[in-house]
Amino acid sequence: MNGETLSVLIVDDHSVVRMGMAALLSAETDLHVVGNAKNGLEAISLARTLQPDVIVMDVEMPRKDGIETTAEIMAEQPDAKILILTSFSTTDRIAKAIKSGALGAIMKNADDSEMVAAIRTVGQGKAYLAKDIKRLFKEDPPVPELSPRQREILDAITRGLTNQDIATQLGISLDMVKKHMTALLQKMNVANRSEAVAIALKKHLLKI
Repeated sequence: MNGETLSVLIVDDHSVVRMGMAALLSAETDLHVVGNAKNGLEAISLARTLQPDVIVMDVEMPRKDGIETTAEIMAEQPDAKILILTSFSTTDRIAKAIKSGALGAIMKNADDSEMVAAIRTVGQGKAYLAKDIKRLFKEDPPVPELSPRQREILDAITRGLTNQDIATQLGISLDMVKKHMTALLQKMNVANRSEAVAIALKKHLLKI
């Protein structure tokens, strides 16, 4: 940050979004666009070179999405401030981006005033979740990260296997299967296998 001016790096695979964002911020005396990138690889390189105060990043991009890119930038620059930009991502994707280090998230169709406010807030090192994002989290809460073993159990019940089948397939005891099953259902906040399978299919947790 130079005085009261925040330098901003815009990352989006659509040129119209990058140009629109640059035009919006050009009207703000305290915000200065220092660069733009069309994919994650470019973003990582420019973030390293430019050291911007704020990175506004699309979560869905080719050649490294916003989640991977956020994680890599944060690994190199722990003090980086990233605002995730999204138009249709699930709460799970947004949650992963925030877990990777993003300070905030906002919808691409947000009002100009809200977009500017979000960038300023993140630039101050404060968290920002747009109202639309908060509503999404209330309506469709993200599923907690599952362990590799829990994913194996979930995959097995999605395929209709019994506890004994799972024990045989994974080479573990029946009691251990039951313990993993209980932990899985608790983590997913569901009462039974059917609910777990329904959520797995809805949220594309497994490759079927």
